[in-house]
Amino acid sequence: MRYSPLRQITPANISRLKVAWTFHTGDVSPGNDGRPRSGFETTPIVVDRTLYLTTPFNRVIALDPETGALRWAFDPGVDLKGAYGDGLINRGVATWLDDARRTGLPCRRRLFEATLDARLIALDAATGSPCVDFGEKGQVSLRNVPAYETAAYHMTSPPVVIDGLVIVGSAINDNSRARMPSGVVRAFDARTGAERWAWDPIPASEAAQSGAANAWSIMTVDLQRHLVFVPTGSASPDYFGGQRPGDDRWANSVVALRASTGEVVWGFQLVHHDLWDYDTASPPLLATLTRNGRSVPVVVQGNKTGFLYVLARDTGQPIFPIEERAVPRSDVPGEVASPTQPFPTAPPPVVPQGLALDDAWGATPADRDRCLAQLRELRNEGLFTPPSLQGSLVMPGMIGGMNWSGSAFDAARSLLITNANVLPAKVRVIPRAQFNDRSLRSEDGDYATQAGTPYGLFRRFVQAASALPCNRPPWGLLTAVDLAAGTIRWQVALGSMQDFGGKQQPPVPAGSVSFGGPIITAGGLVFIAGTYDPYLRAFDVETGRELWKGELPASGHATPITYQIRPAGKQYVVIAAGGHAKVTEERLGDALVAFTLDQ
Repeated sequence: MRYSPLRQITPANISRLKVAWTFHTGDVSPGNDGRPRSGFETTPIVVDRTLYLTTPFNRVIALDPETGALRWAFDPGVDLKGAYGDGLINRGVATWLDDARRTGLPCRRRLFEATLDARLIALDAATGSPCVDFGEKGQVSLRNVPAYETAAYHMTSPPVVIDGLVIVGSAINDNSRARMPSGVVRAFDARTGAERWAWDPIPASEAAQSGAANAWSIMTVDLQRHLVFVPTGSASPDYFGGQRPGDDRWANSVVALRASTGEVVWGFQLVHHDLWDYDTASPPLLATLTRNGRSVPVVVQGNKTGFLYVLARDTGQPIFPIEERAVPRSDVPGEVASPTQPFPTAPPPVVPQGLALDDAWGATPADRDRCLAQLRELRNEGLFTPPSLQGSLVMPGMIGGMNWSGSAFDAARSLLITNANVLPAKVRVIPRAQFNDRSLRSEDGDYATQAGTPYGLFRRFVQAASALPCNRPPWGLLTAVDLAAGTIRWQVALGSMQDFGGKQQPPVPAGSVSFGGPIITAGGLVFIAGTYDPYLRAFDVETGRELWKGELPASGHATPITYQIRPAGKQYVVIAAGGHAKVTEERLGDALVAFTLDQ
């Protein structure tokens, strides 16, 4: 739930929060030396009075959580020059305690990391040495998947551990071709590394023409029900589905797997036949709601569309009605878009899902005129307008809505807190012969091959000359959703994009694109970073009022943690601050920063 029972830091004393220590990993890549650009997205864990984190280079580091002093570091020696589509990033480790092994023996507590070069590594948490009884001298190759391609198939998120199994998904580069590596989810014995089961979201009968649908984000486990909740991404390629007809289940879904076997217990598809890169990127959140006087265990799943889906944990049945509604048809030859999509009737979407001409915005009249000119050229029929030959407006764009940042839940208040992005995008599919003529690529943006299909791809965000978006701000929101009632309790702008794309004339309106999620504490606070401007912020969970912000050495595109090691010790809040691999306007860094109350 990303909820902490700690209450030492409160709205009354938050102004006294100061930097306690900073640890520099040294692992930064600017992206100009043959290596991809790095980002620092790790969420550390604290266990056995030790803090563990990962770096963009896949090094695993153990620190004293009260001082930041180094205890050990392990370098798996990954190839840092691979063409990883996500850049150089890693979001953390998982841990497991082997109760069958005596206290004091090596690898009684293990750490598991999935690497960029597709390995699963087990380390002794006490020393950082590989657990030699796991796989081959402490590691298992993850490359044995259909259509494997070096670097295009990689790992960025931590595994999960349940019932003596370590379970891992994968990250797969987008849009290079139709037939991409399999998005198989696999379980390995936590002691030996032996593979126990594999589940592919795309049936073998359909895999010859597609791939991916991979679980690149963070999975969640229910230890009591022995279930693994898997958020799946888009089938390949993202923007043309002529070779993958139908709904493409179980892509773009949340799927409950039986931990012991990998059998599908239930699944719910959030987007049918995805044509918009609307991955299920948010980690599934497990909560218990009170409905009609009884407790109801649920899974809450956010989506890039801005929709929140609240599903019964045992069956996947919606808690609030979900309607299949008609959506626009594709006019691209060879494409058959899904005629309907699932629309939750509650809670409301957490972001706007369309952009009318009258709502075009610009910081100056010239900016607005340029925005209007762009929007007039686009097919624009609201949410789920398919890509087109002329170019279509996609709102929210490919980064959401809700992305991998996820959400946090305060059970006492029945409040779900989530951050979301509000950016329109232009998407155009280009006939193959025209796409192959590079002289015709005059517009600045992202061109992708989509080999094996009749169309290449162009996409970019809809921006003015100032680089600011063409929709009215805020461009990033923090929202509190009353999950019991299915209503929005409050919504505020999160952060600022001041000086994005160069020096902007003040005042730049509030609200920033964000990657990195919230946590909630019993002290009544929401902590979140993630924004373009480099701050960790604290909000009042009751009202959404910003109470404090602490400046970071670089933007903190990660999720903070909080802990208190000793009963009489201090509560710490820690965040990774290193910038984003894809937001090239941001400065990079390598700092893990810990805050605590001053004396």
